[in-house]
Amino acid sequence: MIRAARHIENVRYAIRNVVAEASRLEAQGRRILFLNIGDPLKFDFQTPPHLIEAVHRAMRDGHNGYAPSAGIPAAREAIARECTRTGIPGITPSDVVVTSGASEALELALTALLDPGERVLLPNPGYPLYNALMAKLNARGVPYTLDEERGWTLDLEEIDALCTPGTRAILLCNPNNPTGAVLDRKVLEGLLELARRRGLVILSDEIYDKLLYDKDHTPTASLAKDVPIITFNGLSKAYLACGWRMGWLVFCNAHLMPELKSAVMRLADARLCAPAPQQYAIQPALEGPQEHIPEMMKRMRSRRDLMVRRINAIPGLSVVEPAAAFYAMVRLQLPGVTDDEQFVLSLLRETGVLFVHGSGFGQKAGTHHFRVVFLPPEDILSTAFDRLDAFIREHHVVGGHAARASGPA
Repeated sequence: MIRAARHIENVRYAIRNVVAEASRLEAQGRRILFLNIGDPLKFDFQTPPHLIEAVHRAMRDGHNGYAPSAGIPAAREAIARECTRTGIPGITPSDVVVTSGASEALELALTALLDPGERVLLPNPGYPLYNALMAKLNARGVPYTLDEERGWTLDLEEIDALCTPGTRAILLCNPNNPTGAVLDRKVLEGLLELARRRGLVILSDEIYDKLLYDKDHTPTASLAKDVPIITFNGLSKAYLACGWRMGWLVFCNAHLMPELKSAVMRLADARLCAPAPQQYAIQPALEGPQEHIPEMMKRMRSRRDLMVRRINAIPGLSVVEPAAAFYAMVRLQLPGVTDDEQFVLSLLRETGVLFVHGSGFGQKAGTHHFRVVFLPPEDILSTAFDRLDAFIREHHVVGGHAARASGPA
């Protein structure tokens, strides 16, 4: 038998792992309500027609071969102009690399940055890809706590204490997946001061930057000219094109990291290019009609408000209202529930409602959560929350209060 590399044993992707059980149940004829995956196109959202036309035109015009490794000039120029519009100074097209989704952008940057055993500070809870990349690179992801009691913000003193000589970078997801939180400008400024003092790179995943409810988003790189910052973004979320796998990274204050930039460019060359026809949608996306975003967020705000109201009315559950994106981390405080993955699987098997367990994203020790995606229409959300409520009241609650006896966990 041929063994796999041992460091891959630590690669987990909770979002898709729970789908295997849902697929098994579907094969038996069960209807599953999917509140687990952040793909708006699975529900009542569509890719803007002018983006589809741009890709169609590119294919029709023969742009079906390899593209330049760092991306076509029109896309890189448009991304640089977008950075200027959002307050990030000094970006030129040469600072931009177009990638197969923001996921590949993160992988290129981390691969170029890290030697085996080196450390990156990662948000906890955080997107599972981050830890998967650490395992793949034989590097160490060190979790820093997002504080639920303070709206899922971070603790600068904790982050400072976690830094060692082997720490190379701090990774942010802002707005955050899975919590929907948005970091305040003052917190970002404190983090940049810490990075400046420690000589660290800031890796800023900002894929949800346009999906905002009541709070403004401040691009990390708009706040400092003397800290090396790499910003990640793409078309998947705000431009409703998840399957096109169109992302990018931007070297901000690139003069502070010429070797790292060169290394990323070499890696980009080695993998040839991101998909070519889809790159022709980047300029129309960033500089064309934007009406779909406020329309999307109008619907999402109503769904968010429904989710918050319903979850907070269920005994033993609570949720911090998300300020962005379409996710929330729901706190489980039910006696007998000591494993949130088993809770999620029990709920799925009995009710057909699928969430993702909080432990798949990381969480503070001693706490239990599940992530809810509130992309589905309100009638589906209402049905899912009705079933969740009934499940908890049957198995975990007596007379409206958390029961002492444990039900299925």
